[in-house]
Amino acid sequence: MAAILKPGWSKPSTILFASEIPANEKAFSFALAQAREFGSDLILFHAYDTLVVAASEASGIRYYDYAAAARTEKQHLEPLAQRVRDAGLNCEVVVRPGLPADEILAYTRERMIDRIVMGTHSPGPIGKILVGSVAEAVLRTATSPVYIIGPEVVDGSYRNFATRTILCAVSLHEASTVVADFAAELAAQHGARLILQHVIRPQDRADSLAGKSLDEVESEMLSLIPARLQGQVAIQTIVVPGDPTEELLYQSRAQQADLVVLGAQGASAFAAITRHGVVYKTLAHTHCPVITLSPVVLAACGSKSEKLRPAEAYMAGVF
Repeated sequence: MAAILKPGWSKPSTILFASEIPANEKAFSFALAQAREFGSDLILFHAYDTLVVAASEASGIRYYDYAAAARTEKQHLEPLAQRVRDAGLNCEVVVRPGLPADEILAYTRERMIDRIVMGTHSPGPIGKILVGSVAEAVLRTATSPVYIIGPEVVDGSYRNFATRTILCAVSLHEASTVVADFAAELAAQHGARLILQHVIRPQDRADSLAGKSLDEVESEMLSLIPARLQGQVAIQTIVVPGDPTEELLYQSRAQQADLVVLGAQGASAFAAITRHGVVYKTLAHTHCPVITLSPVVLAACGSKSEKLRPAEAYMAGVF
């Protein structure tokens, strides 16, 4: 299957940074670094929950000035916007009332957004629910790649936010062609080496290998990379039996990965974002950012399995 990838996904011209207030400084730093690298426009987007407003009105406030509230929220983001402009980049601050996940997704449908950058933890109690609510919804239905900075991600400034090694979770499943193609495009843009990792659960080893050796499967995985990129990117393949999350986290540290690429597939990805899911645990514990492709993106790229897959949670490279 030849994947149909948008050029802007690997070389974004417009990046949306989904911000809390106060902003997640580490996540913003990664967003700004990417905008600098690609010369991208950076949109600082914030949505404030109108349920809080309703609670205030119920306590005796008859009139709420939404315009004034938006101006106040924008003021909190202006120092960040000025840092973007000082870097010579175009920056826009957008503030909307509504549920954050709904507003992020609605805005990305209105504008040509090539990449969404967001954190999964921010100061205060709200940070504890981001993975289970905002990030879950965005990961599941975003129409562009989502670049996520988890709570354990190390500040990238010590390496000038350079992306030198990309770790991509794949399998021989059809959708992995899209995920691997995207990872290879990213590696080509950054001049990075690419590691394709396929983890086989011990109980599935016999069926997955079908009489082949691990070395033979590793060789077959090279076919996931388009011929046009095979000469441009240094590629390593790894096939191992074990627990998908543990092996992914282990290799991300052992290989000193700067970015992990995942396909978050399935019509309903809730289980993949819960505390027991592979995606959630990867986001929660990896030391580098993670970029995900939603089922919507995979289907748009020609993955027929996304249209036929039953409502269950799974991830490329995990069977």
